[in-house]
Amino acid sequence: MLGYALTFLAVALIAALFGFGGIASASAGIAQILFFFFLLLFVGTLIVRAVRG
Repeated sequence: MLGYALTFLAVALIAALFGFGGIASASAGIAQILFFFFLLLFVGTLIVRAVRG
């Protein structure tokens, strides 16, 4: 899944380079959502692991 976030980030950067604003903003939005989702999963995993010992 992290690969998807990086893929959408790359698509957004390439689209921004060529000036396709709609595609770039949509891809950047998806990449941002996936990034924060996985960040929350990571923090949750750290908390569960700390509680379990």
